[in-house]
Amino acid sequence: MPAGAVADPGFDRFVTDFWPKAQAAGISPQTYKNVFTGMEPDTDTLRLMNKQSEFVKPIWEYLDSAVSDTRVEKGRELLVQYDQVLRNIEARYGVDREAVLAIWGMETNYGGYMGRHNVIQALATLAYGAPRRKEFWHRELLTALKIVQGGHVRFEDMEGSWAGAMGHTQFMPSSWKAYSADYNGDGRRDIWTSVEDALASTAFYLKKHGWQTGKTWGYEVKLPAKFDFRLADDDTTLTLGEWQKRGVDRVNGRNFPRPGDRAILVMPAGVNGPAFLMLRNFFVIKRYNNATAYALAVGHLADRIIGGGPLASDWSREHMPLTRTETAELQQLLNRRGFNVGAADGKVGPATRRGIRAYQRARGLVPDGYPSIVLLAKIKMDG
Repeated sequence: MPAGAVADPGFDRFVTDFWPKAQAAGISPQTYKNVFTGMEPDTDTLRLMNKQSEFVKPIWEYLDSAVSDTRVEKGRELLVQYDQVLRNIEARYGVDREAVLAIWGMETNYGGYMGRHNVIQALATLAYGAPRRKEFWHRELLTALKIVQGGHVRFEDMEGSWAGAMGHTQFMPSSWKAYSADYNGDGRRDIWTSVEDALASTAFYLKKHGWQTGKTWGYEVKLPAKFDFRLADDDTTLTLGEWQKRGVDRVNGRNFPRPGDRAILVMPAGVNGPAFLMLRNFFVIKRYNNATAYALAVGHLADRIIGGGPLASDWSREHMPLTRTETAELQQLLNRRGFNVGAADGKVGPATRRGIRAYQRARGLVPDGYPSIVLLAKIKMDG
């Protein structure tokens, strides 16, 4: 029995019942037998699939780890080691080499940790046991079976995460199907053992999602003393020149190289942390992982790899983010005080941020819409 597996008669029934669907998708009896003989559910996947994180890591802790000096130095070494490959990929796909390297660094620490789960075992566990998105997991499992049947990777070498993300740059099987690339022309799209194929695949993914060649992801900026924080709503888009007319300047004092580029102002920790004007490429990175902290880390790591320095502004680390339970409490308190945010579900969306801003304006606070432990203490004291 594979490591991390547990006997489960229900799983055996799932494997038997799933065969007609696999057969209809073109999976051969031999492939199915080779893959599933002796397989049991992955205990780690079973443990994690329903786990809801209560605590949120502060963005500064996330960045400290994601853009560590060690990771920056390793990225710079690999920039030299894979110079020709990265030049070729950049020329072929129009995606800047440092961005490709940064995603590799973020996803698997440059191949240092690609996950320790067999992808088909993990996906079969999810297709069998996940309480939600059954059809999604079924489709991913079928695609993973087709990858093995097509000879792109041996079943035994199909390493990935507990949720099925695979290889050096952590593609789900459906992403592999749509965006993987055969860099060296050997007929295989091998994101597990071929660094070149993995990096080319990442570049192709970014290109297909709208990467703008030769443009950055964003700029760290400083805000004027009397800034209109209604513009910092994660939605208002202005040209860099228009932002500059409103007093928003780069922290290094330089002009924006292309004032006509359009950007959104993002303050990940509110007024008590760095502010950024985010361009199109930032949101392309978010197509890889739809989290502001992730996309900021990729962009910042890319800059550091090509010689950029650390962020100019520091984070006010006492303004800790809220847990989900604390967020729900904040939402309840806002609703009670007439600042309607909708359901107190512990999730911060546009309605919650609007309610926070309304409360902050009513109390003479900076209306940055950021839910922190300091804000929660303040609203509790209001009685």
